[in-house]
Amino acid sequence: MDYIKGFTFGFMDKSSDLSSNEGKQSLRLLKERTNSSHVILAVGAIQEKPQSTNIYYNDDETVRDADLYNIIHYARELGLKVILKPILNCKDGTWRAHINFFDIEAPCEPKWSDWFRRYSEFMVHYSKIAEETNCEMLIIGCEMVQTERKDQYWRNLIKDVRKQYNGLISYNTDKYQEGNVSWWDAVDVISSSGYYPIDKWDKELDRIEAIVSPFNKPFFFAEAGCPSRTGSAFLPNDWTLKGDIDLKEQETFYKTMFEKAGKREWVRGFGLWDWKARLYGENDAMYNGDYSVFGKPAEKIVFDFYKKK
Repeated sequence: MDYIKGFTFGFMDKSSDLSSNEGKQSLRLLKERTNSSHVILAVGAIQEKPQSTNIYYNDDETVRDADLYNIIHYARELGLKVILKPILNCKDGTWRAHINFFDIEAPCEPKWSDWFRRYSEFMVHYSKIAEETNCEMLIIGCEMVQTERKDQYWRNLIKDVRKQYNGLISYNTDKYQEGNVSWWDAVDVISSSGYYPIDKWDKELDRIEAIVSPFNKPFFFAEAGCPSRTGSAFLPNDWTLKGDIDLKEQETFYKTMFEKAGKREWVRGFGLWDWKARLYGENDAMYNGDYSVFGKPAEKIVFDFYKKK
């Protein structure tokens, strides 16, 4: 597998923004200013709450297929490799990691079997698009911690996806959960979200290596990054953390993460979090405390690291 010099693009953006001229300009800037070789297209789906079994996608609240095809084709024109990452969110704001049902099914209660049937339909829909557009990889789930124990359901889903899609398949587990997935043997690439504290990277890399090495499969961080706020380097996964805007702290986090992970040959890349289709003005970067690196010192750290790879 090629080293993934990637960024996540379009998460929670409006469908029309994704394939608009502004969205395309943003994608072009992503490639030029970070030296990325891969774009991870994070297209959303919605269920009402964690215990809902209906999943909605390709509609007015999510990303329309036409806009997705449009931005994939433009990414190809730019010479970017494409990783398709359909992501399920709960409309009530609950994090998808808490989607959960009774292990012993009961009448009149929402069921794993119903949810996985709908989730499989959702993922097969996007596996067909990934095949038609020759995406280099399909990520079949993101940080769905409570679902991961349902081994056979995931294996059946992967079989259904493989009937439609011939590229690489990965699953993006959450930080600290790499040892929670018993079905890594069924995917082609292992991935996780690398939101680890700045002073814990060596420890966590040692732990992850011990978990993934027996599977003899490529590994990469499908998500990783840090907001530009005071304190975020020690809690990079907390997007709600209150703190003063601190571009230096974000820059230092990126330097440390790349220094530590760059020494590990088994780490085969990053899908950094994240780059929006609708960018703020570059002169406003100093006022932005989010994960974005556009116009911030961390942007050059990313460019220089990716240039070396």
